[in-house]
Amino acid sequence: MKYLIVDAFSEVAFGGNPAGVVLLEKNQDFPQDEQMRLVAAEFRYSETAFVQRHSETEFTVRYFTPAAEVDLCGHATIATFGAMHQLGMIANGTECLNHTLAGDLRVKVGPKVMMEMATPQVLPATVDVERLHRIMGVTGDINLPVQVVSTGLPDIMMPVASVDELNALTPDMDALAQISKELGVTGVHAFAIGNDDYTAHVRNFGPLYGIPEESATGTANAALTHYLHHNDLLKGVTECRFLQGETMGRPSVVSTRLESDGSIWAGGNIAIVAEGNLYPIF
Repeated sequence: MKYLIVDAFSEVAFGGNPAGVVLLEKNQDFPQDEQMRLVAAEFRYSETAFVQRHSETEFTVRYFTPAAEVDLCGHATIATFGAMHQLGMIANGTECLNHTLAGDLRVKVGPKVMMEMATPQVLPATVDVERLHRIMGVTGDINLPVQVVSTGLPDIMMPVASVDELNALTPDMDALAQISKELGVTGVHAFAIGNDDYTAHVRNFGPLYGIPEESATGTANAALTHYLHHNDLLKGVTECRFLQGETMGRPSVVSTRLESDGSIWAGGNIAIVAEGNLYPIF
C-alpha cells in the first residue's frame, strides 16, 4: 500500500496540518481496525486517512487518530483528495463522493480542495462555562455564547476576547479530556475576532483523542462558520478565512463557504511532503 505525508491548508511543505494518507490497492479491503490504528500511531500525526477507491469519482475514507477511529477529519480529507489530484488520480474540476462514517459528502477537487461538511447543527449540550474557562486558562470576558456545534464532529466553540488572549491559552489537558468525554465532544475550538483580513484566529485542542493541539481543522472551522452564522455575526458574509496554527509555528489558512441551501464547505491547498510504501504486514 502506498502512503503519503501531506500538509493540508498550506501551499508549501512544513506549513498547515500534516496527515498520513494510505491508498489501498484496487479491490483491497480495509485492514483490521487495530492495524489501521497502529499505522496511525506509527505515523504520529493527529489523523491518518485510509482510502478505498471505487471509481474515478467515488471513494470510502476512514480516519484514525493514534488512539481511535473518528467519523470524519477535515484536514485529512483535504490532504487525501488534494494528494490524489496531484498524483493524477482525479482530474481537475471533478466532484467526488466521499463515503464516511459521518455520511456521504461531496468533494470538489482542484488546486484548492473544498469538501461538503455534514449537516451543521448547534447541539443541546450544556457547558459549564466557568469550569471550561478555568480548564482553558481564560481570564477575560466576552459577550458571546459558548456552544457545542457539529458539522460532522462536535466541538465546543469558545470565544475569547482578543488574539493575544487566544495565543496565551494554556489548557489543563487532563481536565480538558475529562470534560470533552463528559460532553461527548472532540474538543475545544477557541477563537478570537481580530482586526485583519481573517474572519477569526483560532486554536483547536483535542486531548481526549490524543491531540493536544491541531494546526488546522476543517470540521471545527466549518462548525465555527455555522456558529457565527447562527449568532448573526457574519452579517451577510458567505466566505470565511480562518488563521490557525500560529502558536505552533505552522500557520494554516482554512477557507469555508456558506451556501444558500445552508450547507457548509471547507477546504484549502495541500503540499505533498513524502511518499512511500507500507510493507505487506497486513
